[in-house]
Amino acid sequence: MDNVSVRELRNHGGRVLQRVAGGETLTVTMDGEPIAELRPIAGRALPAATLLKRWSRLPPVDAKQFRADIDRVMDASL
Repeated sequence: MDNVSVRELRNHGGRVLQRVAGGETLTVTMDGEPIAELRPIAGRALPAATLLKRWSRLPPVDAKQFRADIDRVMDASL
């Protein structure tokens, strides 16, 4: 996480907020001490009908093949 001084936030607020909008989380500092955090807000939840419509277009999962793929990459001793 990058730091941004209060001065930089004041003088270049638009640029700082563009970074946050781009997904960065920034710590705001005053005299080198962290005082606040700027982070993107969580996206709005989608309605259930939209999710069901999207999920209906997903390809089916072959459970046996999925398990075989996991077994191949995981350490069985864990």
